[in-house]
Amino acid sequence: MSINFAAKSAASAPADHTFLMNDGRWKLQGHWLLSRDEPCVPVRGKVMVVWNNDEWFSLVGKITRPSLANEAGDATDITLQYRGRIAGETQQQYTFVLQHSQYGQTEGEGWLMPDSILQRFWILGDRDQRFGVERFYRINDDRYYWSSSIMTGHALISSLEVTLDRSK
Repeated sequence: MSINFAAKSAASAPADHTFLMNDGRWKLQGHWLLSRDEPCVPVRGKVMVVWNNDEWFSLVGKITRPSLANEAGDATDITLQYRGRIAGETQQQYTFVLQHSQYGQTEGEGWLMPDSILQRFWILGDRDQRFGVERFYRINDDRYYWSSSIMTGHALISSLEVTLDRSK
């Protein structure tokens, strides 16, 4: 996939985002590098975004990856359950909590940029003090590119990159 960053309009506003800022169902497909010691594996899944009122959103997602040699079963599902709230007069920032089936409870914040949605989060009660950074880049109204990395200290420990396509 090739992204033409120069072709994107600098005048677009955060409210123009169709992912996360609007109700919708999305399919995802891409790859996940689970750790330095494991191979990069293909993933697929679904994401659903629902707004309860003007300020609160819920995001529920399921990512499926094949089981690795040291795991039982044919596939492993990872579930994500976000709940967030947009705050402030500019409506460009939000906070969220996330229940992650692999990492447990996390908290985070997001920024709405003209062409990207940026998030950072930290895993609560984690003795390794893991944290993550994510970017949802808008390719067009029906497609986003999602890049997510998890770190501990200065070490990168996991990375996900997928495309999100709106389900019709």
